[in-house]
Amino acid sequence: MKKLSVRKLGLLSALYFVQGMPFGFQATALPVYLRMQGVSVGAIGFIGLLALPWLFKALWAPLVDRYGSARIGRRKSWILPLQAALAATCAVAAFVPVEGALPALLGLIFLMNLFAATQDIAVDGFAVDSLRPEELGFGNAAQVVGYKLGMLTGGGLLVWASQYIGWKGLFLSMAALSLSVFTLMAFTREPAPRESSGSEERKSWREVLGQLKEALLLPGTAWMLLFIGTYKLGETMSDVLYKLFLVDAGIRPEQIGLWVGTWGQGASILGSALGGLLATRVPLFRALALTTTLRLFPLLGRWWLAQTGVTEAGVIGVTIAEEFFGGALTTVVFAFMMSRVDRRVGATHYTLFASIEVAGKAPAGPIAGQLFDRAHWSYAQVFLLGAGLSAAFLFLLLPLREQKDAPAPQPSS
Repeated sequence: MKKLSVRKLGLLSALYFVQGMPFGFQATALPVYLRMQGVSVGAIGFIGLLALPWLFKALWAPLVDRYGSARIGRRKSWILPLQAALAATCAVAAFVPVEGALPALLGLIFLMNLFAATQDIAVDGFAVDSLRPEELGFGNAAQVVGYKLGMLTGGGLLVWASQYIGWKGLFLSMAALSLSVFTLMAFTREPAPRESSGSEERKSWREVLGQLKEALLLPGTAWMLLFIGTYKLGETMSDVLYKLFLVDAGIRPEQIGLWVGTWGQGASILGSALGGLLATRVPLFRALALTTTLRLFPLLGRWWLAQTGVTEAGVIGVTIAEEFFGGALTTVVFAFMMSRVDRRVGATHYTLFASIEVAGKAPAGPIAGQLFDRAHWSYAQVFLLGAGLSAAFLFLLLPLREQKDAPAPQPSS
């Protein structure tokens, strides 16, 4: 790979890193904290609503495609102010008391997700504009690995360090890291898109929406959207209750932070990197079939833990395996999504795919929480349902087989 490409992938990884920190704190640290405060499993299942900006970001993605400063950089002119806003929100959160001001803290986490999700639109557009076809596997590995490193930092390392630096130090560290990447981006010249995509002149709303409509009317798109929207549903139902299951099983929060938030995320990062390598070495459809099948085994492992009892070796083994294969699958899916993007409306088209991916996972938390609280299902029953849904997803690969070699949409001249 050319040296320029290595620098480009490093920059992408850093940008996705800062986007992953707030979500890492929300997904890993916040549920444990709330459960320790006695909040019900059903209520905790709804904290995923704080990530609604990731679901609805497609609504304002056309703004990012249509507007931007040519002098600063089409994508950079969005990324810089959003990074500054994210850093400022983290700094404000540092001065919110951990106890007694939960609504304010949740509101700030929502804002962090809003700024990070909007930045993600611009960064995705930057990736679509600049990555060559042979770089998609590595580019999406940089995307997923960078994001998960941010999650590991916000939900694992900084939470662990909070015993020394406090919650104030945790959020101030997130703000400082965001400003570091802001500085890196400020001194980076945005490269021109690798292909002409009509971005030299500002498009009208009619052109943006018309080009998006063309992309969505391509044969096989409906199956593609159904695939993106369902492949993580069962896994996410299991994920939402897994940390709560460990708390109720008597595992200490610092152990959960180490095993799930740190070692688990490390395994996920390794899996994501190897998933990117896999996506460059074998056809994407074959990589999808392999990673979705392998993911089933650790999901069944969670059911086995709930049935037979928790042991240190069992928790660590199942956690690492699930995070590893889940990470590999995510990278392969994102590479598959990017291979189907029309670069004329790259940010909007990819963001639509990404929003549908988030929408498919969104009901998982409330459903799992209500099955546990209202229907009185056991953890084992919910874990088995999650594994069953993930197995059923494999049948959705069948209609995609015919499109597996279809070319990605290309900009028209």
